[in-house]
Amino acid sequence: MARNWDRWLAGLTAAVLGANGLAMLFGPLAWYDAVPGVPATGPFNPHFVRDIGAAYLVAALGLAWFAWRPRQGWPAMAAGAAFLTFHAAIHVYDAACGTSPLADVRQDFVGVYLLAAIPLLLALVRRPAPR
Repeated sequence: MARNWDRWLAGLTAAVLGANGLAMLFGPLAWYDAVPGVPATGPFNPHFVRDIGAAYLVAALGLAWFAWRPRQGWPAMAAGAAFLTFHAAIHVYDAACGTSPLADVRQDFVGVYLLAAIPLLLALVRRPAPR
């Protein structure tokens, strides 16, 4: 397991992101009400929640592909990491413009920033060598 830490981490992160994406796709109102801070961002829009859920699901599939076949799955994981990183950057901007930036960052740390940092780190340190 120690030598495959990257694959295990990618698989675990894929499971978390996939569960979140499925919850957003199939239970958007329940997801909206359950996630702290989300209602403060604006009124419920099921189409918007499902769109982001679909993006989370695609990112999860890229990570799962990397966990299964690292060389072939790396490009898909890198694309998913790009979405998650840009999404996290939007949250940083929103926090910086808000009335309580540190509270916003703390609230989003695990669900947004950490779940973006893991795939980004994997994409940067586990890029396959050219053949």
